[in-house]
Amino acid sequence: MLLKSLVKPKGSLVTVSENVSLEEALKTLEDSGYRCIPILDETGTIFRGNIYKMHIYRHKSRGGDMSQPVTTLLKNATKFINVNSAFFHIFFSIKDLPYISVLDDNNRFYGILTHTRLLDMLSQSWNVNVGSYVVTVLAPGNRGDLEAMSKIITKYTAIASVISLDAQEGELVHRVMFTLPADVDLELLKRITAALERKGFRVAEIEDLADEK
Repeated sequence: MLLKSLVKPKGSLVTVSENVSLEEALKTLEDSGYRCIPILDETGTIFRGNIYKMHIYRHKSRGGDMSQPVTTLLKNATKFINVNSAFFHIFFSIKDLPYISVLDDNNRFYGILTHTRLLDMLSQSWNVNVGSYVVTVLAPGNRGDLEAMSKIITKYTAIASVISLDAQEGELVHRVMFTLPADVDLELLKRITAALERKGFRVAEIEDLADEK
C-alpha cells in the first residue's frame, strides 16, 4: 500500500485547469521551472492528464495555434494510481514517468508521487543510515534458501533489512542482499561470510555502507 506521507499533496503543487490555453500553460510551466504538470478539471478535483513543456515547444515551433486549450496536447490521461494501490502496481506504473498522479478513494485528485520520493523510500528500506555492510549472497533458488541464510546470519547478529532480486520464474540463481546492523565490524563480517560459504552460499559482493554516507 502507498504511504500517504510519500505523496506530494495537491495544495503544494503547480497545476493548470483544463480551460487554459497552451500559451497560458507554457507560461505556468516556465514560471514554475517544471517540465510537466497535472491538468485538472475546472473544479480542481478531477485529474485529466499531464502537460509537458517539450510538447508545447514542439507545437509552437511548428506554427501551432497557441490559443488552443491545454487539453489539445494532454498526455498520460490513464496514468494514475489510487492511494491504496499495491506497491508493485505503483512501481511499474511510474517507471516511465517523472511522477504519477494519485487519486483518493473517491477518484478525486489527491497529489503526485515522484520518482525521487519513491527512490527515497526504497533507500530507507536498505537501512543505509543504521547499517554497516550490505552482503550480497547468491542462492540456487531452492525452497528454504532464504530461511537457511537468515539462520546462519542471525547466529552472529540481527538483520537490519533484506531484499531479494532476480526472483523470476526460470532463474537458476537468486541474489539476496542482507543489510547488517551498525555494530557489525569487519572481523564479525568475515565470520558471517565464511559461515555462509561453508553452507554452499556464495557471497558475491560486500558493500561498506560507511563509504556511502
